[in-house]
Amino acid sequence: MKVSKKKYELAKARACMSSTDIIKAGISKGTLANILNGEVLPQTVGKLAKILGVDVTEIIE
Repeated sequence: MKVSKKKYELAKARACMSSTDIIKAGISKGTLANILNGEVLPQTVGKLAKILGVDVTEIIE
């Protein structure tokens, strides 16, 4: 799955979260970089969506 950077940034803003907050919530720095730069496993996108409090469909391309 591929995460849309624009949709990710919007969801992050709505959740009032920084990248640091997402890392503290359980996504490693390297995984976060992979999410934003390419394809990642669906369960990783699901975990990110859960942290941001959105449905997966709101952050994927």
